[in-house]
Amino acid sequence: MPKIDVASVPERRGSDYPTPFDQPVSGRVRQALGKAGGLTDLGVNLMHLPSGQWSSQRHWHTHEEEFVYILSGELILVTGDDEQVLRAGDCAAFPKNVPDGHHLINRQEATAVYLDIGTHSSADACTYSDIDLHAAPEPAGYSHKDGTAYP
Repeated sequence: MPKIDVASVPERRGSDYPTPFDQPVSGRVRQALGKAGGLTDLGVNLMHLPSGQWSSQRHWHTHEEEFVYILSGELILVTGDDEQVLRAGDCAAFPKNVPDGHHLINRQEATAVYLDIGTHSSADACTYSDIDLHAAPEPAGYSHKDGTAYP
């Protein structure tokens, strides 16, 4: 596989969460490096998280594993009952089907940069720990936790 020209990989800002859940991640910038390189089973994303922004809503996956590696800046890793500081060179792993939601928050002034790596599974469901949001396996998409679809 040839070298990936990172500068040519499109940037995607924000998320596809339904309103109002999209607001804390509205400034997040993602470049899908793995997709640009033709990967289909593994996602590798270069993430830029500006001051005050979240990586996602706090969540956990049934069939997908995640790994983050901090390249620059400082982020707070929030889990069910803990917060930990992650700085450049730190990493964290999230095994599948462990019901302890996680996300990252940038409480610093500078934009943080990190790699977000994870497996893909069409059987995956995602539970959002703190809000009324659930993502069912493809192609169902987002719903309330009672199963009612978002508009």
